[in-house]
Amino acid sequence: MNWPKETIITKTAIGITLVGSMLFAWELFGLLVTHINSGAIWRAVEHGAFIAFVSFIIYSGLVYQFTRLGHFKRQLIHRRASQNELDAFAIDRIAPPAVFLIPSYKEEERVIRQALLSVALQEYPNRRIVLLIDDPPNPISPNDQASLAATRRLTMEVQQVLDCEANKYREAMIAYINRKSIGDVGDLLRERETVVQLYTQAAQWFRNAASRYEVTDHTDRLFVEKILLERSYRYLEIAKNIRNSSSHLSMDRLEREYKRLSSLFQVELAYFERKRYVNLSHEPNKAMNLNSYIELMGRSFRETNHADGVHLEPTPPSDEMLNIPDADYIITLDADSLLLPEYALRLIHILEQPQNVRIAVIQTPYSAVPNPASIVERIAGATTDIQCVIHQGFTHFDATYWVGANAVLRKVALADIRVMGSERGFPIAKYIQDRTVIEDTESSVDLIARGWKLYNYPERLSYSASPPDFGSLLIQRRRWANGGIIILPKLFRYLLSRPFKQSKVGEGIIRFHYLASLAAVNFGLLLMLVYPFESSMRSFLLPVVCLPYFYLYGRDMVIIGYRASDLARVYALNLMLLPVNLAGVLKSLQQAICRRKVPFGRTPKVRGRTGVPLLYLVVLYGLLVLALSSFLMDMLHARYAHATFCLINSAFFTYIVVRFIGLRSTVEDIMSSNFLRSIERKWATLLAQAASATVNRLRARHAES
Repeated sequence: MNWPKETIITKTAIGITLVGSMLFAWELFGLLVTHINSGAIWRAVEHGAFIAFVSFIIYSGLVYQFTRLGHFKRQLIHRRASQNELDAFAIDRIAPPAVFLIPSYKEEERVIRQALLSVALQEYPNRRIVLLIDDPPNPISPNDQASLAATRRLTMEVQQVLDCEANKYREAMIAYINRKSIGDVGDLLRERETVVQLYTQAAQWFRNAASRYEVTDHTDRLFVEKILLERSYRYLEIAKNIRNSSSHLSMDRLEREYKRLSSLFQVELAYFERKRYVNLSHEPNKAMNLNSYIELMGRSFRETNHADGVHLEPTPPSDEMLNIPDADYIITLDADSLLLPEYALRLIHILEQPQNVRIAVIQTPYSAVPNPASIVERIAGATTDIQCVIHQGFTHFDATYWVGANAVLRKVALADIRVMGSERGFPIAKYIQDRTVIEDTESSVDLIARGWKLYNYPERLSYSASPPDFGSLLIQRRRWANGGIIILPKLFRYLLSRPFKQSKVGEGIIRFHYLASLAAVNFGLLLMLVYPFESSMRSFLLPVVCLPYFYLYGRDMVIIGYRASDLARVYALNLMLLPVNLAGVLKSLQQAICRRKVPFGRTPKVRGRTGVPLLYLVVLYGLLVLALSSFLMDMLHARYAHATFCLINSAFFTYIVVRFIGLRSTVEDIMSSNFLRSIERKWATLLAQAASATVNRLRARHAES
């Protein structure tokens, strides 16, 4: 990638946008003054609303362009830590303890197993994995009982598979260290050959695991290629390099290789169920699932039976008690995510540098799993990959947000934002706020308010599956749209707090946009569809101002592996999500007014199609009808600029209902909707009542006769 060239292109686009915006503003405000002076108050109000919407669109475009510039500037100066530096940090000394926490709620066994293996096979030595099962602990349904039992067995099954392999490498390391300690390392060539054989055996294990793994979709394919096969190729390459080395390996180098081999499969796995214990939080969201376990870390407990159920009570450490080890770093991972083997090693290495002691959260914003079968998943994944570029640019302006699916958290930083609350009369600790359903975003503001920083590592080291259909995408994006407005006051308090720094201006512009853009852009777009801003839309400067943004967006699509034509499909996806985003924003307003938490909407992570609620189908088809009727009315009244806008959007809405949703799926969702079922039940009841009344009348007549 030619980073300097992309930097120049981005700066040019920013310049065109700024000059065009100033000329456009001069024209728009001149027209506004004309309306006011002529007494055309309604025209002035109409024009003012258009100015407000277009100003936010230009603001959003500039944020994208500046963050793109920041991303490329970071790439220009980025230097990967060498393998020797990583070995000196994690192999030659005891690496800081890290725990991987994987929250899980009624996930598919296949999905959880992949996540467990992707973290169990991390190259970070001092690691522990805990699956946080959030299913009801005593399910009634036989299917739920079987699913929960299978989930509970997973950690033990993975542990057994890895332990069988780990023992061989651990014993080889111990034997070498013993020989070295008594001065019995005589033949370095023999030791070198032993290391080569061990690496070859490790490579063969990964290759065998890949050949046995059943590949059914693109996620499985990514897992096999990135987690299993690439490791096999890498260890064969290491074995080849060691064997062909012209010089003898020193005893210290041999010890390093033995230690690295011993850590490949050496890992501890466990599971934990907070809902088994009455005195832990039972709030149905991911944040409280994580909080419940984090609060227990570094302490010992025993289970005690009370009248209301089982409690966890603190107790001195004992082999018979529940001892929960502490850790310096907590790595959170959604069950549908995959981490590349070097994820933890590289990110914790960054955190351990002296200049980074105030970094609380480090992450690689997740990428979409490539080559999906569904067009919805492919285009939703494209927006995810574009967001990865934007978030990397956020770090350039010190405006990073924690984006949730996976991250490395410094435990002392979480302790700094810990607050106490109560639930059902029990004291409950909160490290990650659950006031909104975008808990990671609010916790980001809490951390920066306490002087901590967040950081995006400028590489792609994690992947997360995108929803494969509109039903599951709806659940995810409605949750993402909910909460930004609620967090804004907290952000303003941070930005206005002392001491004031000039860097806060750029940071504030980007942070505010991240929280407010969904509400402003979607309400503005709906207003543009409904109301004909004819005179305001006629300026030729409007496309001039918008063109650099669309050009860069399309260019980025090609850079990250998509087609330039996918830019139009991304616009269609955003139109499809218009009612979804507005619903999320309205939920935020409802929560702000009523001061009641909104239920956490979990994105389904199972195979099969998720149905779309009837309301959203009605709204989307209604928007198609609205765009077409607006086009016809505009043509009748010679409003050609707005007519063109409505015609283009009509074409996109038609594409949405045919390609993204599907006419057959629409019929299926309508027929299976609760609304139709309730009508069927009412009609069935009425028919039954009518039949009963008819039978009674016939019986009465028969009795009279």
